Amino acid sequence: MRIAIVGTGYVGLVTGTGLADMGNEVVCQDLAAEKIATLNRGEMPIFEPGLAELVARNTRDGRLRFTTDLDAALKHAELCFIAVGTPPDEDGSADRRHVFAVAERLADLMAAPLTVVVKSTVPVGTCDRVQALISERLAARGVTLPFDVVSNPEFLKEGKAIEDFLRPDRIVVGVASERAEQVMRELYRPFVQNGHPLVVMTVHSSEMTKYAANVMLATRISLMNELAQICERVGADITDVRRGIGTDKRIGMSFLYAGAGYGGSCFPKDVKALSRMAIEADCPADILDAVDRVNRHQKILLANRILKHFGGSAAGKRVGIWGLAFKPMTDDVREAPALVIIKRLVEAGATVSAYDPEAMTTAKAELTHLPRVEFAENPYEAARGADALALVTEWGAFRSLDFGRIKALMQHPVLFDGRNQYEPRRMQELGFTYHSIGRPGV
Repeated sequence: MRIAIVGTGYVGLVTGTGLADMGNEVVCQDLAAEKIATLNRGEMPIFEPGLAELVARNTRDGRLRFTTDLDAALKHAELCFIAVGTPPDEDGSADRRHVFAVAERLADLMAAPLTVVVKSTVPVGTCDRVQALISERLAARGVTLPFDVVSNPEFLKEGKAIEDFLRPDRIVVGVASERAEQVMRELYRPFVQNGHPLVVMTVHSSEMTKYAANVMLATRISLMNELAQICERVGADITDVRRGIGTDKRIGMSFLYAGAGYGGSCFPKDVKALSRMAIEADCPADILDAVDRVNRHQKILLANRILKHFGGSAAGKRVGIWGLAFKPMTDDVREAPALVIIKRLVEAGATVSAYDPEAMTTAKAELTHLPRVEFAENPYEAARGADALALVTEWGAFRSLDFGRIKALMQHPVLFDGRNQYEPRRMQELGFTYHSIGRPGV
């Protein structure tokens, strides 16, 4: 099939590349000329395992192209995916201006029947508005063309996006016509041959499903973090509790880790957006508000504990930070707990030495305005001379380090484990003062 993708951010780039890898002809369009130039040079604007190789193969074989020209991208397209950003507005709602701008531009350029697929995460009713905008502008042109607007939310995990797209556990599409359903079934036929379903529903239900999935996962994280706080007060161990409840088939183990809070481009904004959507529907979402509140508290918890260890002031203290990305296997620092922690420590007078395997460049761009923030070349250099060390992102590179060497490098061997990656007894044996989340300190 011939496909245009509008937007070469995380979702658009992975979607376009994945569709091209199945033999479709894909043109990805973006207004950012430098980003398109970067992609045409074979360089990736984001870090995602496996993406560079997939882009290289499909551009080499002529199935994937990049352009700033929407008219050229649309010229022979049967489907056009809208994959532009929907950042949070001032009131927490999703800002849909870019989605609507693309819809208007498509209507101005359309010269043949088209299936418009909204891939962006959007509130319920957005596809209705896209349908209306295109209809209005086609009518203003005096043009009559058949078209469909489909909701097709993404469920990509950063760090595993290629695997998620090529081998999805399910694909959700929301359609309003039999014609649109047939087009989407044909498009995704190669992706569901592993037996996992293509779930077809109404457009409104599909739009809601994306939010429901993300806030469900965010809720599990915040609930575990709240349980961890209780565990610390009553002398329980959240790791044991996780095993005890996660082996219940009704609950399962996924997203039951206590830690330094969630971040990224999806969970924080989607929790806020759905809460705002509920308010506008005169249906306040008390649980969603609590999920967000617990997460904001959890992000600052580790910094406050470090400051408490220092007696309330970090003036003259040096703190090493391991991990800057909001999760492993990405360079994405949007809403990352590490940035909140570093800001709090610097405000309290600390000097911070930070290291991340992939997110150094993106983190520097976010932290450049802060004083006393240094960037180390490796985890050992981040620990050099530190009065305390904090693990914030659970990269595999931090799991089996030489802690004897680390202890010798540090001014004081104090470790704050924001992801419960290490065993308390083992850290005690190694001579560290050790603090984690929801477990007894040593």
